[in-house]
Amino acid sequence: MSNLTTRRQLVLAGAAALSTAWWPQGASAQAWPSKPVRLVVPFPPGGLIDQMARLMAPRLAREIGQPVVIDNKPGAGGNVGAAEAARAPADGYTLLMASPPLTISPAIYPSLPYRPEQIVPIGVVGRVPNVLLVNPKSGIASVADLVTRAKAAPGRLNYASNGNGTSLHLSAELLKVLTGTFITHIPYRGAAAAVTGLMAGEVDAMFENLPSVLGQIRGGNVRALAVTTRTRSKALPDVPTLAESGMPDFDVSAWYGLAAPAGVPADIMGRLEKALDAVSRDAEIVTAMERSGASVGFVNTAGTATFMSADAAKWKRVVDFAKIRVE
Repeated sequence: MSNLTTRRQLVLAGAAALSTAWWPQGASAQAWPSKPVRLVVPFPPGGLIDQMARLMAPRLAREIGQPVVIDNKPGAGGNVGAAEAARAPADGYTLLMASPPLTISPAIYPSLPYRPEQIVPIGVVGRVPNVLLVNPKSGIASVADLVTRAKAAPGRLNYASNGNGTSLHLSAELLKVLTGTFITHIPYRGAAAAVTGLMAGEVDAMFENLPSVLGQIRGGNVRALAVTTRTRSKALPDVPTLAESGMPDFDVSAWYGLAAPAGVPADIMGRLEKALDAVSRDAEIVTAMERSGASVGFVNTAGTATFMSADAAKWKRVVDFAKIRVE
């Protein structure tokens, strides 16, 4: 082998070594983020998921060292925002505020503007119970009372929701499946209108996210029969769960966390996962969320993927049984 060839090989080997030394696997994470990160919220400003996003964003920004800018993209039950995130470059600069539509929409929409596999979870921060409500003047004092009335006159009772295919709608359908009852669905244009209808006596019952209606419950404007999570809410310790009320398999919540377009480098995803964990342990955030009726508890990326898969399977069974489709 000539001296020239040997020198060339040494130069190439040295370049390869330098490349490995100066551009390690974590280099993308070291360079990221160098500009603000966009957080797509797939619902209008002021709603539950938007409120949680705005509470989390400043703390997340401190963790990653760049501003986190909220970008509301409402429409089609959260699908417009999810599609926006799915189409974004997988570089860690676009995130999605994750919530139940990610596991519900694939079951109820014949076609989605994105493929579910285009969005991957980063983690869950916490959960918000739905709460089963009736008008205080209805004479219904418990879940057993509601079920007894529904069985005595199938179809006579009705329930409100904030629209077809939402977690509030499907919570009621799951109740019907587990109790073998038929209660008529009356969809409203939003949860606020549905609560107003319940208080006016237009409908007999409804499910609602607990934080949104906690004041109405405490004020006696509506009566809470049960919460949908397996454990009682700290905000309503005297209100039983649906599991305690004869439906042990009932476990529903409006969970919230972060997701990203598929393909974000693993090192950036790891940094985001750690940052989200830190957000979930922030004392001010925990206090604010628990005060509103939410429970805070971090679930990592792998655990969230497992949870979302099980949640999607549960809602598909309910949707198929009730023959729910949203065009």
